[in-house]
Amino acid sequence: MNQYWVTQRYARLSMTLHWLMLALFVGVYACIEIKGLLPRGSVARSFMAGTHGLLGIGIFLLVWVRLLGRLAPRPAIVPRPPIWQTALAHLMHLALYGLMIVTPLLAWLMLSAGGKTLPYFEWPLPALVAMDPDQAKVFKHWHEWLGNAGYWLIGLHAAAGLFHHYWVRDNTLIRMLPKPRNR
Repeated sequence: MNQYWVTQRYARLSMTLHWLMLALFVGVYACIEIKGLLPRGSVARSFMAGTHGLLGIGIFLLVWVRLLGRLAPRPAIVPRPPIWQTALAHLMHLALYGLMIVTPLLAWLMLSAGGKTLPYFEWPLPALVAMDPDQAKVFKHWHEWLGNAGYWLIGLHAAAGLFHHYWVRDNTLIRMLPKPRNR
């Protein structure tokens, strides 16, 4: 059996949350890209904006569970990477967690300052700030900036996993994949 598949993996919950978050990110980004192609004021555009928001809230809620999961021991990378790679990995994870927390908060602040409610299914979430259209524009700017930065962060994260798997040939990627089923 291939040595990679014998190595220790993350817990099933961590793996499930990791890949679920990826699916939510794909949905968030797909909704916002499709929304941009649709005519202003259309029902479809409004649906895409609403779905974008719901998926973003899902990311915001699940990130806290993921952060709790980071308290559990993590499987070691074998062979052990150089310290500079470990430092970059920690910075990347910090940036990704910041993206998952700050971006939805900025959207909530933007909607609050714009005098709009943030609906979560049938429950409107409370406004975080008083209505201020100028502040809403600032929050929107930073929400969009972080969203655009997210493309790069997620892409670099994926590229690093593939680099470790195919070039370095360590178990970085394997640790986050489920074990193959015995045939």
